Amino acid sequence: MSHHSQLKSEQVLEICRLCPVIPVLEVERAEDAVPLAQALLAGGLSVLEVTLRTADALKAISAMATIKDVVVGAGTLRTPEDVRAAKQAGAAFGVSPGATDSLLAACEAEDLPILPGAATASEVMALLEKGYTAQKFFPAEASGGQAALKSLGGPLPKAMFCPTGGITPQTAKSYLSLKNVMCVGGSWIAPKDLVASKNWKEIESRAQLTSQLKE
Repeated sequence: MSHHSQLKSEQVLEICRLCPVIPVLEVERAEDAVPLAQALLAGGLSVLEVTLRTADALKAISAMATIKDVVVGAGTLRTPEDVRAAKQAGAAFGVSPGATDSLLAACEAEDLPILPGAATASEVMALLEKGYTAQKFFPAEASGGQAALKSLGGPLPKAMFCPTGGITPQTAKSYLSLKNVMCVGGSWIAPKDLVASKNWKEIESRAQLTSQLKE
């Protein structure tokens, strides 16, 4: 077990406990990054994940990283190059759909806390062996949802999860009631159509409702 990865995983745990839901964002235009982050922050959500699925994602991370009280992470990290680019852009943490040795090594080398993805007991155990107690359960709904997480909690009580993938405002509260769930990831708060139309008021309203989700 790496002492470094354990320390970084504890940092991720602290970040994930700041908000019940982490908005999963696809930012097509860098110019939307600041007003989007401000709307989410005004609604009570300070931890944001910008996925590396658009050409302007890294620029968006850089812009959001300058906003006071916003903790921005880079999502969809798949390669060591993604890790280096995310760190350079100013990401405070990273999120990956899965976990490979080269990806985890890059995060250690770049000193970037990572929320690595896992979907099976073996994947969860492999990450725990390496010191990663904070994990992303992905794809949540397709991998058995709340029932699967509850089942994993029995034999693997040290693992704490941020389930992401197919979660809705209706199911989020049920996920958050589980002992091994620290927060959930959701794309419903700021979907692409609302960002494209610059509907910051609606996004703020959704963030406000979401920030009140408690066990």
